[in-house]
Amino acid sequence: MMIVRKLASSLAQADDTLTLPFEQRCKSRLRTTLVSGEEVGLFLERGTILRGGNCLEADDGRIVRVESAAENLMEVRAGDAESLARAAYHLGNRHTPIQIGDGWLRFAADHVLAEMLVGLGVEASALAAPFEPEPGAYAAGHHQHSGEAKHAGVIHDFALRPRKHS
Repeated sequence: MMIVRKLASSLAQADDTLTLPFEQRCKSRLRTTLVSGEEVGLFLERGTILRGGNCLEADDGRIVRVESAAENLMEVRAGDAESLARAAYHLGNRHTPIQIGDGWLRFAADHVLAEMLVGLGVEASALAAPFEPEPGAYAAGHHQHSGEAKHAGVIHDFALRPRKHS
């Protein structure tokens, strides 16, 4: 089995291809299969999100190019920027990963979310395409939780705190 522990330059000549949906491209530990049929084990730095076009370097020096698999998505379009921004707000408010393009938003197929958005006056249609959502506010690393949070941009730290007695 090929073992991969690090990213390589995207300009590198690839020896093989790894095609994965977004959910699997977010895993730093994964056992899967290359396009060639060879098994590969990923042991990447925690928090690594692979994007289509990234390259990986195996322990034996071979290079693997990452390809984003086509997925079942919903595409949202609106007649004006305000309506599209409103749709993005409501998807973000539900912590839904979204891909943003010129005049459209995409998210993993979900008929409940699609119905909500249609109710807001935008169009939602199904399609199959590679999914490359926005990295989000915590893309630089681990999403910190209440006990770990210092002041790293965490704005939703709702942990119970010991009361200070006066």
